[in-house]
Amino acid sequence: MQRHHTAPFLRWTALLAGLVCAVTGCSFPSSGGPRASDSAPSPQSYVALGDSYSSAPLVPVTDVANGCFRSTANYPSLAAKALSAKLDDHTCGGARSVDFHRSQYPEVPPQLAAVKPGVDLVTLGTGGNDQQVFAHLTRRCPRLRSLDPDGSPCRDFMRAGGKDRLLSALAGTRKRVTDLVGEVRRLAPEAMVVVVGYPQIVSPENICAELPLARGDYAYAEQVNLALTEALRSAAEANDASYVDVWEASKGHDICSDDPWVNGSVTDQKRAAAYHPFAKEQAAVADLVVAAVRD
Repeated sequence: MQRHHTAPFLRWTALLAGLVCAVTGCSFPSSGGPRASDSAPSPQSYVALGDSYSSAPLVPVTDVANGCFRSTANYPSLAAKALSAKLDDHTCGGARSVDFHRSQYPEVPPQLAAVKPGVDLVTLGTGGNDQQVFAHLTRRCPRLRSLDPDGSPCRDFMRAGGKDRLLSALAGTRKRVTDLVGEVRRLAPEAMVVVVGYPQIVSPENICAELPLARGDYAYAEQVNLALTEALRSAAEANDASYVDVWEASKGHDICSDDPWVNGSVTDQKRAAAYHPFAKEQAAVADLVVAAVRD
């Protein structure tokens, strides 16, 4: 039986009444680096950077963290425990690339402030909120569905000017994340740097009410989703950093699958925010990060 879903990466406004996380429009293994081996010591100092796909809001238990909404069971926490490393978690819901250089919310320092000499391991996952790419997919595209439920009105809208807005925006994201990874390398020259990709959120084979896109827009949303993950892969390769391929690992676990790793359009206060990862996805990503460090 087919079902319906959309894609994530949303920006969070710091407003929660008793942990009611409202999704708003965001102002939306490779080689490289110092790598751990079976004989090498595990990292002692671990800094985690990223957006809500790294902070994992509402994957119990969640620390509000001045608006960042970090789960104590997000992949940085799980990976740090497995590696017996001291974690400094600076992931923050709604983070864009610019928030690595400036304060995202009051009393939330720029994420890069935590990266310095002496850090052994840095994980980084960002890009989905830049240029409102996934805010468009999760908010604007569902609104366009009624124009042509069996067609691809979102894709047509995004290409109306002759050039696809979202795919063009991701070209800029690729450069920004590449520069960001390079800066992490410079700030912590001895650290192993691991770029963490995004999961497969949507598949054209699976349709469901939780992702209310027009039928033809599922393939378009997958194209954008994949382009984002490839932007992060490219950023890692350009800086000789390791890359965790969450896309490949999450195939068959899109929102509309029988075993989704990402929540649909309705926030579940006990499991995950709308369009955000469930605990099982975070556990799987933690395993991938640990494997990359020990490779």
